[in-house]
Order: sequence, then C-alpha cells, then structure tokens
Amino acid sequence: MSDRHLDRPFDIVLFGATGFTGGLTADYLAAHAPAGLRWAIAGRNAEKLEAVRQRLSGPAAADVQVLVADSADPAALADVARQARVVATTIGPYLQHGGPLVAACAEAGTDYLDLTGEPEFVDQSFLAHHQTAVRTGARLVHACGFDSIPHDLGAYYTVQQLPSDQPITLRGVVRSAGTFSGGTFHSALDQFARAAQMKKTYAARRRAEVRPEGRSSRSVSGKPHRDPVLGYWLLPLPTIDPIVVARSGAALPAYGPRFRYSHWAGTKTLRYAAGGAAGVGLLTVAAQLKPVREFLKGKVPQGSGPDASKREKSWFTVDFVGEAGGQTVRTRVSGGDPGYTETAKMLSEAALCLALDDNPETSGQVTPAQAMGDALLARLQAAGIRFETV
Repeated sequence: MSDRHLDRPFDIVLFGATGFTGGLTADYLAAHAPAGLRWAIAGRNAEKLEAVRQRLSGPAAADVQVLVADSADPAALADVARQARVVATTIGPYLQHGGPLVAACAEAGTDYLDLTGEPEFVDQSFLAHHQTAVRTGARLVHACGFDSIPHDLGAYYTVQQLPSDQPITLRGVVRSAGTFSGGTFHSALDQFARAAQMKKTYAARRRAEVRPEGRSSRSVSGKPHRDPVLGYWLLPLPTIDPIVVARSGAALPAYGPRFRYSHWAGTKTLRYAAGGAAGVGLLTVAAQLKPVREFLKGKVPQGSGPDASKREKSWFTVDFVGEAGGQTVRTRVSGGDPGYTETAKMLSEAALCLALDDNPETSGQVTPAQAMGDALLARLQAAGIRFETV
C-alpha cells in the first residue's frame, strides 16, 4: 500500500456522486473497495449527497462520509484536497468546471483523476499545474474512463510483447455498441467548436514539455481504408486517446526508440465507414453555430443515462496490431457498456490503484499507463475487463 499522506482523513474523495456516472462510480466503490477504505463523496448539494450515501450497499458502504464543496469555490476545494490522498471527479465538461479542482490537488500534493476526453483542458492543466504537482508530488491523471484507459493500457499491454530496442508501429481499432454519456457529448460539441483554441493550447504545451532524449513518440493519422489484418474498414477517430497513448510512449522506454500510434473506428462495411465520416463532419460543422450547439446539447442532457438492462447489452472492443523488428502482435481489450458501467469501473479501479497499490515513482501530469502501469492492468483484468493476445 502507498504510504503517501496516510495521516489524511480520506484515502479517496469522489466528486460528482449525485450525477449519473458519478453515482455508478460511488456504487462500484461501495461494492468493490476493501472494507475500511476511508472515503467520501463530495459535491455542492448536501441533501442529494446524503441520498446517495443512504442508497449505497457493499463492503465499503458503511464507511463513506459526505463533504459539501462547490466545484467553483477554490477555498472549499482546497480544504477537501488537503483532507484526501486521492480525488476523483466526474464533473464535466471539465473545460468549464474542472480547473479549480486540479489547482487545489496540485497545490496540496493530492493525486487527481478525472474522466475528461477534452484535449484542450488536459493541455491547459499541464501548462498551469504540472510544475506545481512535480514540486508537491501530486500525480495528475486525466482520461481515466473509456477515454482513455482501454487504449492507453491496451497499448501498454501490447508493446510489452514487442522488442523494446526496435521502432514500434501500433494501431488501435475501436468497435462498440452502447450509448455515451451526456457529459461526453457536451464535451465533444464544445471541443469541435474550439478547434482554434485547442490547437493553440496544444502548441504551447509542446513548447513547454520536455521530450525524451534519443527517442520519439507521436500519434499519426491517415485516410479511411480496409485493414489487411483485422478485415475492418477503418475511419480515423479524432479523440484524445491517440494523444494519451503517444504521451505514454514518450514517457516509457518499453515503447521503443521510435513509437508511432494510429487510432481508428472499425466497421464491417464501407457504407458504415462512410456514414460515420459524414456524421462526424456534420457534427463538427453544427458545433460551430452556438444556437445549433445548444439545441443539440438539450437533446442529450447531462446527468442522465440508460437503465441497467440497456447497459447490460452494450459492449466494446479495441483491437491492437503492433509491429516491430519483423514481428507482428495482435491483442484485444474488451468489456461491457463503455459509456457508463465500464467507465465507472475504470475510474474506481484507478482511484483504488493510486491509493492502495505500489506504483512507479511519478509526479506531475502523467498518463494512466505512466502512473499505474502493471498495477492498474492487473486490477482491470481482475475486474473483468479482458486483455488478451489473439
């Protein structure tokens, strides 16, 4: 067990437990955390938090406490951060609501996790808080849900099976049947509308961060095509996932002297690939117009989601094909409902991993693979998310 800040009252504080995904995360922690875990749920509405606490059941349910703090109140957030060893938050869109909590955790030396898929927020966080977190020892770990744990840990799992002294080329191909959360949809629309700001912030981060000596790692894109190994039609997938994977590749020597990663959505037919490309294009255009953007947000409200029977029918797979030194390795990560059930599981297991497990010595803004690596991989496998070599 990690001995960082053992004198603090809470091992884990969960922000956002009154929302849909946050509620599922609280349910998972209550049911699967070890008895005796010192944890709390936090948010701005004491009555709703108390209702969540009364609903929880499982080994860790009896120990949960309630902390009242608004995500826009820096003083209250600082007080919570000083009481916790790990803070996990489901309150998005993070570009609007996430900054003050990252700041509080970085200053207090408290480990921080979230579910963001917003590249601009992650880069802003790096520019504003990475050096503070390095100084205090905090680990700031973004994208700990379906964005981007299956992709980041799947790439980590795959490169272990390839020679680390050779250039590695890796592609990930995502397929799923499931509904993504209202928060994810709102964040995506906001990011589509902020392409210029996102590009500017990314460039500022690239100038500020230190690159590994003698090694290179980056994500690459390409045109739609048919995969000769997997047999799927591939459509470039403009998510945060390839950025996260490439940053793990830059941080970890196991990814070889030259690492290149490409990220795709996979479909069985060309017709579906073409339809997906057209849909993304239309959404990108629509997001530029504020009235249309707000109308679309109203159609998919935040804080709500599908019932358990619908979630049970959902699934995801991420196929990886890695090549290095004349070798080809094919692996697969797979699980259930990606947008809600598995995302809550991933965030919970990552929080437990940072709080309870022996992890690499890191600080500052780090990726899931960089921060937790083998320990998180083992936790995810034990929790039912499959990592297999095909």
